[in-house]
Amino acid sequence: MYPISTRGYVAALLLAWALSGCAGAQPQPAPTLYQKLGGEKGMHAIVEDFAYRLADDPELVAFFANTNIDYFVNSLQDYLCVISDGPCVYRGAPMDKAHQHMGIHEADFNRLVDALQATLLDQPISASARNQLLKRLAAQHAAVMRYQ
Repeated sequence: MYPISTRGYVAALLLAWALSGCAGAQPQPAPTLYQKLGGEKGMHAIVEDFAYRLADDPELVAFFANTNIDYFVNSLQDYLCVISDGPCVYRGAPMDKAHQHMGIHEADFNRLVDALQATLLDQPISASARNQLLKRLAAQHAAVMRYQ
């Protein structure tokens, strides 16, 4: 056996400690879309801005004439949270049932999407996060338009 100097012993301990730290380090999971959108605060800001845009649009506001706005805002916030992999629970109706017989035309749908895009552009979120959310929402187009 070879004699180990104090310096060699300390170096070996430091090396072992450094290697054990590497072995135990877990990679951080990628942030969810919900996190990229700002979490609860971000969702609230998006929905609040969007609701004001809808209220200010004379063509779109008519679709909400008989709507409980507080319920709508809370449901929309939960829905966006869920589809962006957040910790919320959406308890509202499925998209086809929620929008049935509203008389929504393609132009109305596109106008609403434009309002949402304007909302998202005004938020401090990346283009990537914005596009991911829009892509997930676009997948609901057929359901929203199903019973029109």
